[in-house]
Amino acid sequence: MPEPVVRVEKDGAIAIVTLNRPEAMNALSRALREALARAFEDLANDPDTAIVVLTGAGRAFCAGFDLKELSSESTDAIAEVDVIGAIRAFEGPIIGAVNGHAVTGGFELALACDVLIASTTAKFADTHARVGILPGWGLSQILPRVIGLFRAKEMSLTGNFVPAEQAEAWGIVNRVVAPEELLPACMALATDMLSCDRTSLRGYKRLIDRGFGLPFAEAMRFESEVSREVAKTISSETVARRRSVVQDRGRSQTSG
Repeated sequence: MPEPVVRVEKDGAIAIVTLNRPEAMNALSRALREALARAFEDLANDPDTAIVVLTGAGRAFCAGFDLKELSSESTDAIAEVDVIGAIRAFEGPIIGAVNGHAVTGGFELALACDVLIASTTAKFADTHARVGILPGWGLSQILPRVIGLFRAKEMSLTGNFVPAEQAEAWGIVNRVVAPEELLPACMALATDMLSCDRTSLRGYKRLIDRGFGLPFAEAMRFESEVSREVAKTISSETVARRRSVVQDRGRSQTSG
């Protein structure tokens, strides 16, 4: 039986989703796009899954669309599977474990995550202009907001690769670790997130994502409105209990 093009493994409330076409640098074939969208749809409907770690098998995170396959079909096929929509429908945090090349569509997959940790072997590139197509998964809008307009234009209008250390300096990734430390670092981060209130994790992600796309004054009003509505649902006893947990955690992290 052939290996699945997307592997999903569970570790408690954490799901590890692995793009599994290592021989093709996890290029986004139609089969992989369909399997990835289906995996995230299933996880979005799984109440036991709170956090996803997304990574790639082999030496690449994802080399982008399978150009060999795409050259034999209409480019309209790109839009036929809403991979990014399925990823964004997952309400919990998504941690990208970028283990190697993240190129074009693969770069867009990385940018669809909430937090990125990269291996020292990771490299990022936007080669849309070199291939002769334009992005449709958000790269042209998200990247300038992450690293600034001029750096984004440098990346997108040259197609040049940005190594992991430069990506960290520019703010594309949260931090860079040795290859053997990548998944352990992501799992440790996911475990830290799981120690928070799960409803708040989902709500806070929505708050940040929606506010990020609003003008500042409107975003501030939106935050205030959401905060007041949530406050109405929380009792003083719940606040006291959670305060005690926060204090205990703070003491454990600062002791010694």
